[in-house]
Amino acid sequence: MEPNVGPTPEGEPEFRPYHHPAAGWGAAKSVTRVLVGEKALVDGPRAIMRMNHERTGFDCPGCAWPDDTKGLHLDICENGIKHVTWEMTGKRVGPEFFAAHSVSELFEWSDFDLEDQGRLTGPMVYDPESDHYVPISWRDAFELVGRTLRELDDPNQASFYTSGRLGNEATFLYQLMARELGTNNLPDCSNMCHEASGRALTASLGTGKGTADLKDWETTDALFIMGVNAASNAPRMLTALAEAYDRGAQIVHINPLVEAAATRTIVPHDFTDMALFKSTRTSTLNLQVRIGGDMALLRGMSKAVLEQAKTDPKALDQEFIDRHTAYFDDYRAVCEATSWDEIERQSGIDRDGILKAAQVYREADRSIMSWCLGVSQHEHGVDTVREIVNLLLLRGNLGREGAGPSPVRGHSNVQGNRTCGIDHRPAEEFLNRLGEVCGIDPPREHGMDTVATIQAMRRGDVKVFVGMGGNFALAAPDTPYTYAALRTCDLTVQVSTKLNRSHLVHGRRALILPCLGRTEKDHQRGGLQSTSVEDSMSMVHLSIGMKRPASKHLLSEPAIIAGMARAALPDSATPWEWYIEDYDRIRDTMAQTLDGFEDCNRRVRLPLGFRIKQPARELVFLTPSGQAEFSTAPLPDVVPAPGTLALGTMRSHDQWNTTIYSDNDRYRGIKNLRTLVFMNEDDMRERGVSEFDPVDIVATAKDGTRRRLDGYLAIPYDIPRGCAAGYMPEMNVLCAIGDYSLQSDQPLMKHVKVTIEAHA
Repeated sequence: MEPNVGPTPEGEPEFRPYHHPAAGWGAAKSVTRVLVGEKALVDGPRAIMRMNHERTGFDCPGCAWPDDTKGLHLDICENGIKHVTWEMTGKRVGPEFFAAHSVSELFEWSDFDLEDQGRLTGPMVYDPESDHYVPISWRDAFELVGRTLRELDDPNQASFYTSGRLGNEATFLYQLMARELGTNNLPDCSNMCHEASGRALTASLGTGKGTADLKDWETTDALFIMGVNAASNAPRMLTALAEAYDRGAQIVHINPLVEAAATRTIVPHDFTDMALFKSTRTSTLNLQVRIGGDMALLRGMSKAVLEQAKTDPKALDQEFIDRHTAYFDDYRAVCEATSWDEIERQSGIDRDGILKAAQVYREADRSIMSWCLGVSQHEHGVDTVREIVNLLLLRGNLGREGAGPSPVRGHSNVQGNRTCGIDHRPAEEFLNRLGEVCGIDPPREHGMDTVATIQAMRRGDVKVFVGMGGNFALAAPDTPYTYAALRTCDLTVQVSTKLNRSHLVHGRRALILPCLGRTEKDHQRGGLQSTSVEDSMSMVHLSIGMKRPASKHLLSEPAIIAGMARAALPDSATPWEWYIEDYDRIRDTMAQTLDGFEDCNRRVRLPLGFRIKQPARELVFLTPSGQAEFSTAPLPDVVPAPGTLALGTMRSHDQWNTTIYSDNDRYRGIKNLRTLVFMNEDDMRERGVSEFDPVDIVATAKDGTRRRLDGYLAIPYDIPRGCAAGYMPEMNVLCAIGDYSLQSDQPLMKHVKVTIEAHA
């Protein structure tokens, strides 16, 4: 079952390798096309001037890159503008639309066409007799949710999912509702993205977040960027990379593909450079590691540093190691025992390349290591992130300006979701404080994450699924299995802004509950409300909508959660309605409950908000040893077996998560095509395949079962031998529900074992 995702192609597929700077006039042209297409020539520029402005603007609903610290007036990017304009569209999906189109008919539409219909305008309920969604009042919708939850035999028969767009206040209420009901079934998008990062950092440093902030990026001597296509996934990072290069910092990109962000950029808000077409380099070294080979590369860099230390003691920060770390001798022994031949074989990088990266690291006084899903979505993702920390510890790159680990969170408030309680494995200390402050008795048993929730739905053990934002049916692995799981539920509830696939893959009963967007004004009894969000570097700041809501029937996400909670918990002492009158009241309760949120109502209104304190940044390590802990995991074998390839899924440039803006991928030179696979030319030649030839892709799961995609077009690309890549969500079909990391429980989206042959 292959998703029909993108729009109808505008012409024949094209592939022309991209050799231009990232961003610049290409981005400006793309933004103009979007503004014209969505007829947002007035609201679009207004939004651009308000987006990411402290205290008076709204936070971009796209990536989680921090707001500029220097008061930049246009702290924006191409993808952020696309995302906001897509939300501010004048198109509407009301009762008349649903009356005209059955669910069976809509299921045959492409996902692009579904979202392109516009904003949802009011609550809808599925009518199985007519196979249509029909209007329902908010009161009746809440009562349906509440009654179904009350009638469950066990609260663990419900699961409450959230994407990264949910603000902190809604997040806090959502987890409070779930735990007052009696379950920790709180899966989220982190379970599919950065779970490995959080677990690794917690094990090594005692904190689940990075320690570096944007000021550190502005002062570091060396940046190592791993497993991320910054120009598409965190475009505002381009400014930091260009500024780093201009001041003489070294920038090393480590990725199977040399992405546009790893070459040159023209920053659009630098008007002089735009006018002169002047580009700035964004890298000083590119290393094309094989898929899954990052850990071996890092081990090689550590081995080189340790070997250098035998003749140059300054290669290590021995004082830092002795005072602040544990198990260094064990790690040194592991590095010495790992041969260079094995390091080269597993990483796919020759020794000279590894030594170049090690020299950059060794000669830099301060280094930052940053990574994204190319590192975390692997079987050994936790071990790889711990290896990043190992390397940082060798030279004391922690607890000082310009240094530290810096994971790139991909979605606007995904980190804030975890901070504010969306965690299926909550800490005992958090539950104790939540119970004390909120007067409830939270459950102590761990809940289910994303993969476990899907499996439990498929078995019939989870009967109610509530999704706050996102497009769960498309984002999850093993598309046919996930579809079947959702259809097994008694009730599915989707809180959304636009029509998407998850509304059409539903339980026996289903609700669509439309909410306000990030750009829209949220008026409650206490006046115009603001919500807070946390960026990828732990800064918490306010977001205030600027636009009239798309419909008078929309409710805010906190109001929808409170409505469901009151209906499900009619005797609850929690003041749900009182909270919704004024979100400051929610934040006051958060301040009493959440570490780092003390006095948050005052601090969140400061310029740029406030930063949640990271103990490891202060060299306080909440680990069993009380120190930063070196890890000693062996290198995994990631070399594909003969005849097989390691395939990684990724987004195109004209895409944000499961939202597809077009069938183009400008930075990879693709037009009018998504059903493709990027391959090494030698791998293509070995299979008798030429450019644009159709191929069949077969994935073999851990349990031996197979999944396939037929007729995809092969594109020759600069990617290591034995590796291939293609777009999600189409290729999520290939990742079996049982193919998840035993370290992080994340689906192995970046490391699917496949065979590719000419189409039969």
